[in-house]
Amino acid sequence: MVSPAKRIVVAINPNASFGKTRPVGPAAVAALKRRGHEVVPLSAPDFDGLVRVAQDALTAPTDALVVVGGDGMVNLGVNLVAGTGIPLGIVPAGTGNDFAAGVGIPTADPDAAIAALCDALDRAPRVIDAAKVTGVEGDAPHRWFGGVLSAGFDARVNERANGMRFPRGASRYVYALVAELITLRARRYELIVDGERREVDSCLLSVANNTTIGGGMRVAPDALLDDGLLDVFIVKPVSRLRFIRLFPKVFAGAHSELEIVEFMRGRTVTVSSPGIVGYADGERFGPLPLTVELVPGALSVLV
Repeated sequence: MVSPAKRIVVAINPNASFGKTRPVGPAAVAALKRRGHEVVPLSAPDFDGLVRVAQDALTAPTDALVVVGGDGMVNLGVNLVAGTGIPLGIVPAGTGNDFAAGVGIPTADPDAAIAALCDALDRAPRVIDAAKVTGVEGDAPHRWFGGVLSAGFDARVNERANGMRFPRGASRYVYALVAELITLRARRYELIVDGERREVDSCLLSVANNTTIGGGMRVAPDALLDDGLLDVFIVKPVSRLRFIRLFPKVFAGAHSELEIVEFMRGRTVTVSSPGIVGYADGERFGPLPLTVELVPGALSVLV
């Protein structure tokens, strides 16, 4: 049964004005219009501008917010609608589409994702958990994420890459990865999980709601989006060579039983370590300490 026409706000990645993903946003808008929906397409020169115009658009009664892009755009959408009851639709068009994959949206074929979105508008959205982070930089009292907060090696790679002026583009992440591998060492973390405090030495540490990061690295293979719990993933101190050998196992989700890997679960997690900047869904949230609170049922997703 086809539902009545809806007012749908569509936010398109500002970086999608060029390259192979350029047609995806317009194709999604056109498909929604063909279904008879009132579509409000949004674009802006940068993410901050897109946030502002999307906030303005959502002041009017809205039946769904659709984001077109990768995990960064999903994070933008989660921060706009978490806790509001407005469903989030996703058309994956990024290099990493971990959240979309986690909720079962097609990630390899934009046309299939658009068709799935249109069909999903005819049924009730899926209600899942979202993570609220306090202690973030900036003026906001908190920010949300849907996937994974990184506070270890991968977060340091992101931070180094973002501070590099050369080279430009994706290759700077390769340089940053190599630089961090050369200087790899375990860091001392203080964790508070549901009020229980402990110290751990770790070279890779994440707080997960979803299973994967980095385009399919299954850091928390048993994480569920609707179980009301966060999964804390800890890799204990290892040599550089063993750390490199660990990565294929993490991508396959085969690392859970290794003695160098530990998991914890909880509703609220505070992560502290000097000199570490936390990244969630690939976006910079700010220096540790950060406190992550899992809010059950905070997010509705069109799937």
